[in-house]
Amino acid sequence: MEKVTTVGLDLAKSVFQVHGVNAAGGVVVRRKLRRSALLDFFAALPPTLVGMEACGGAHYWARELTRLGHTVRLMPPAYVKPYVKRGKTDAADAEAICEAVTRPTMRFVPVKTEAQQASLVELKVRDMLVRQRTQTINALRSHLAEYGIVAAQGRKVAELIAVVRDGDDARLPHLAREALGELVAQIEALEERIERLDRRMVRHAREDETARRLASIPGVRAVGATALVAMVPNPHGFASARHFAASLGLTPQPHSSGGKERLGRISRQRNAMLRRLLVLGATSRLRYARRNPEAADWATRLLARRPFKVVAVALANKMARIAWALLARGGTYTTTATA
Repeated sequence: MEKVTTVGLDLAKSVFQVHGVNAAGGVVVRRKLRRSALLDFFAALPPTLVGMEACGGAHYWARELTRLGHTVRLMPPAYVKPYVKRGKTDAADAEAICEAVTRPTMRFVPVKTEAQQASLVELKVRDMLVRQRTQTINALRSHLAEYGIVAAQGRKVAELIAVVRDGDDARLPHLAREALGELVAQIEALEERIERLDRRMVRHAREDETARRLASIPGVRAVGATALVAMVPNPHGFASARHFAASLGLTPQPHSSGGKERLGRISRQRNAMLRRLLVLGATSRLRYARRNPEAADWATRLLARRPFKVVAVALANKMARIAWALLARGGTYTTTATA
């Protein structure tokens, strides 16, 4: 077989598509491979450039192919899509990946280590449990509202739980009380699991030097620091802190043409989990500053002329830029006298 210099690999669960070209760009190999035959195929190839879309399983295969001596590049699927000529097939996708990986302006995704993926699993499990807790609390609220029992907005459901357990059948029928007791038990079990994960993440953040430095940023805390360490393995892949903040979707979406600058809402692209954690941390900082006038800074002064959520996003953008600076240049966050 003629020497293959570049391979586009379209990943799947069981059947993979390979598209390989030579130095002149001519097609050398185009075939399907079963999962069990993939590593044997690449073991027989000389070291080559392999392109893949960054998706589920991509980091595992990238590590495996790197061990075989190949150079692996992961790309965001949205950046590969323009290179698909027509139709949607595995062969067309593999060809597009093979072409996209050779573009000089292509942006690549760093390959995560097993430890970084383990931290991500911990974050995603916690995120799933938090969503389940919110769903269960909302279900409890809606069922009790049918009997005229309501509580204040937020996670303050202690009074609702007290109603379910007070044994007053005149206020709540016995059959409904027994059914809602299952929801109460689920809420308490989820609270316990989330607290256990939080304690574990705090312990891991204290043991990791980078996470300790990131946790020094007001509003980041242990969960945010763990997320930054796991999701930003190579901060130098961004040209500046502004590029990093823009990659999280914390900057306005431009719609400019003909020399007229038009900025819309924040783009909300890429990493939704990290963006949400930063916005929540910024929201917590603003609420604390509202209760403590001595903690006022530029963000709280901005509240006098801008809506709360707009200021929260602006503060999250600033927190993201500070986090990039600590990741790329080292050091810890310190508050200046001017601030």
